[in-house]
Amino acid sequence: MPTLFNRPPRPPSSLRPLKPLRLLAVAGLLAALAACNPALNWREVRGSDAPYSVLLPAKPTTFARPVDLNGLKVEMSMTAAEVDGVSYAVASARVPDAAQRSAALAAMQEAMLRNIGASQRQERAVVLDGGTPAVEVTARGHAGPGKRPVAMHARFAQRGERVFQAVALGPADALTAEAADTFLGSFALR
Repeated sequence: MPTLFNRPPRPPSSLRPLKPLRLLAVAGLLAALAACNPALNWREVRGSDAPYSVLLPAKPTTFARPVDLNGLKVEMSMTAAEVDGVSYAVASARVPDAAQRSAALAAMQEAMLRNIGASQRQERAVVLDGGTPAVEVTARGHAGPGKRPVAMHARFAQRGERVFQAVALGPADALTAEAADTFLGSFALR
């Protein structure tokens, strides 16, 4: 078959190899699509009795119950959503005595770590959207039937008369860093 300028004929475009840059773009797009979790339907939620806002991945439920924070009895309100066995929750309690707030916050943190039998944990200071200082805790442990491996990503803060915890907790293989970052990064005290 004669060719123009003695070049071999080009295969149809569907058979041509992708150029490296196009191949990289296609691979990136496929990776991004694979990382999307359609089960997470993020929505902004504002506390009804406490001044916070947060993104939750599903329609939340809200409830309150009395708790004991190392001898300090308080009414704790919680707003939570669960997706694929992972719970995303914000809890707060009013602690009128300023001298007891730090101890109450530490008791909240220790209770969460004790609940999962934390075998590994990391802490770091962070500042929430809105300027409130907080402690971020990442931990791994075991909980539930069969002591399944669990992961916890949480932030603990106090503002005014209230102490707060924002916690993402669930099976270690189901709680992704991206989902935890979206949840915790959105947690703000107003």
